[in-house]
Amino acid sequence: MPRLISAKTNFTAGEIAPRVLGRGDLRGYENGAAKLRNVIIHPTGGVSRRPGLRYIGTAAGKARLVAFEFNTEQTYLLVFTHQRMEVYGDDAFLAWIATPWTEAQLAGISWTQSADTLFVCHPEVRPRRMTRTSDTSWSIADFTFVETSNRLHQPLYRFTPDGLTLTPSATTGSITLTASAALFASGHVGTRFRIKGKEVRIDGVTNATLATATAMETLAGTTATDDWEEPAFSAVRGWPVSATFHQDRLIFGGGRDVPNRVWMSKIGEFENFDLGTGLDDEAIDFALMSDQVNAVVAVVSGRHLQVFTTGGEWAVTGEPLTPSRVQVRRHTRVGSMPERRIPPRVVDAGTLFMSRSGKELRELAYADTEQGYSATDLATLAGHMLDDPQDQDFDPDDRLFHVVNGDGSLASLTIYRAEQVNAWTRQETQGRFEAVAVVGAKPYVVVERGGVRLIERLDAEVATDAAITGESETPKTNWSGLGHLNGRNVIVLADGLVIRGLSVASGAIVLPRAARKLEVGLAFTHVIEPLVPASGVDGVGVTQIAPARLVRAVFRVVDTKALRVDVGLGLRDVPFLAFGDDLLDVGPAAFTGDKVLRGLGWSRGLERALWRIEQDAPLPMQLLSVTTEIKGND
Repeated sequence: MPRLISAKTNFTAGEIAPRVLGRGDLRGYENGAAKLRNVIIHPTGGVSRRPGLRYIGTAAGKARLVAFEFNTEQTYLLVFTHQRMEVYGDDAFLAWIATPWTEAQLAGISWTQSADTLFVCHPEVRPRRMTRTSDTSWSIADFTFVETSNRLHQPLYRFTPDGLTLTPSATTGSITLTASAALFASGHVGTRFRIKGKEVRIDGVTNATLATATAMETLAGTTATDDWEEPAFSAVRGWPVSATFHQDRLIFGGGRDVPNRVWMSKIGEFENFDLGTGLDDEAIDFALMSDQVNAVVAVVSGRHLQVFTTGGEWAVTGEPLTPSRVQVRRHTRVGSMPERRIPPRVVDAGTLFMSRSGKELRELAYADTEQGYSATDLATLAGHMLDDPQDQDFDPDDRLFHVVNGDGSLASLTIYRAEQVNAWTRQETQGRFEAVAVVGAKPYVVVERGGVRLIERLDAEVATDAAITGESETPKTNWSGLGHLNGRNVIVLADGLVIRGLSVASGAIVLPRAARKLEVGLAFTHVIEPLVPASGVDGVGVTQIAPARLVRAVFRVVDTKALRVDVGLGLRDVPFLAFGDDLLDVGPAAFTGDKVLRGLGWSRGLERALWRIEQDAPLPMQLLSVTTEIKGND
C-alpha cells in the first residue's frame, strides 16, 4: 500500500464550498479547508483562533452602526436605533440625540461624511445633517437647499406626462394655481414650483387640481402652460436614496420616485443644485438611460464616480466633471440588492459590493489595458459563506472584509492581492451578529443575545465574547459589573488560568480561588478541518474515493497555549503545555514548534476528516502548517 506525504503550508483559499469538493484539480482545493470556524486566516497563510469580543455597551434596540472619522485621532462609533443615535468614542458612551428614522427604516439608510458633518439619506425621510461640535455635543438638522434672490437652488423634475398644464391667477403676490388634471397633494405645501422659469411657493392645497401659492418671482403671464417643474425631492415624491462627495461636489444618487437619476451640486457649494446656464462649475443632473430602469442603490467616489444600480454598475467620467464633459457608461451587469442599503466599500484599487442575488461578493476594479471596469466574484469557491447579507465593512489592518449574514453568522474574507490571498472563514457566537462597522482599525459589531443587543468590539486582548476584563491590587473572589451576562454560563480567565462552570447572578460571579486579573465572557469554539486528499503518489494511492489512513501528522504552531486535535482517537489535548510555578499568577506557557501525532482508523471519501482541531479554551492557537503521512489502500 503506497504512502503519501503531504505538507499543507497555508490555508490561503479559506473554507471551500461543498459544491467544490469534487474539484481536487483546483489550486484553491490544495490551499483550502473543509471547515474554518471562528478562526482568522493571515496573509502569510497561517490560521489562528479569532480575537474575542469585548463588551462596549448595550444598544437601545435593533441597531445600525456607522463609523465617523474626523481624522486619525478623532474617531467615533455612531449607533443608530429607533429614532435615536448614540455616540461612542474610545469605547466610552459620549452622547445621544433624537433622530427621525424608525427601526424599520434603519436597513434603508445611507450616509456620507464631510469633515464634522454626516449626511444621512433615506428615500422616505428628508435628508439630515448630523454635526459634531465636540466629543459630547452633537446636533441634527434638515438638509436644505440654498436660497438666493427668492429662488431655491434645488433639483427639479417633471413627474407628470406632457400636456398637464398649470394656470396662475396672477403674476405677483398671493395667487391660485389650477391644474388641468390631478396634481397637488398636501405634501406639496411649502415646496417651490417653477412656471416658465419663475418660482412660486405652494401655501395650501384645496384639492388635487387647485392650490394657493405665493409668487416668489414675477411670473411670465396667466395663461395655461405645460412649461413647469416641481421639486425632485419632497414629501410627495420622496427623498434621495444615497449620497457621496466627488470632485468637490455633493452627489445624490436616485430618489424614491426618480430611481435612475443622479444629481451633482455646484462645485464647492454642496447645497446648490441649480443647473444655471451649464457653466463648468454649475450643477449637473442626468438619467441612467438603458434598456430598463436601473434604480440607483449607491454612489461611490473612486477612480471615477461609480454608480451601483439594481441592474448594473456604471462609471461617470470627465476630468474634471462639467456639464459639457460628463460621460456615463455601464460597465458591468451584476446589479446590487434593492431591498437594503449595504454600503459598497473601497478596498485598495477596487470597490467591493454585494450582488443583487446576495450570493456573490463582487470587486469592481478598473483595468487600464481594457479601459474599463470588471466585477470579479470573490466568493466563487465559497458561495455558502454568504446567506442573506445584511451589512459589511473592511478592516484595513488585518485585511479582513466582514459580512453580516441573515443567519446571524459573520463571514470574514482575508483579502491580500500581493500574496494572492482570498480566503473565507465563518465567525459564530452565542447569539446573532446583526451589524458591523470598522472605526479606524477597530471592528465593532452588534450581537443579539437573548433579545438584548450588545455592542462589542473584536479585540485581540480578550479571548471570549461579550468579555469584561478587570484588575485588582489584591486577589479577590467576588467580581461584579457583569449585568449584561446575567443568567449565563461563562468561562473565566483568572490570572491566566481557565475556570469553567460559573454562572452570572445579579451581575456578579464568585471565583473558587482569589485572582488579581480577570476576564469573564462567553465561550466560543474554533474548528479547523481539512479537505479530503485529492492526489496520489505517481498517480496511484490516495484519492478522494480510496480508503485512507492517517499514519502521522506534524502540527507546526507558534505562540500556542492550547491545542485539541482528533486524529482518529477523538478530540484530545496535545500535551506540550507547561505551567508556571505559581498557579495563581502564571497560566500555561506559549509553545512554538512541531508536535507529531499518530493517527488511527481508516476513512473513505467524506466519511471523516483525517484530522480535526476543535476547542473552546480561551487561549491562543496559531497553526502554521500540517504535514501528513497518509497510507492508501488501492
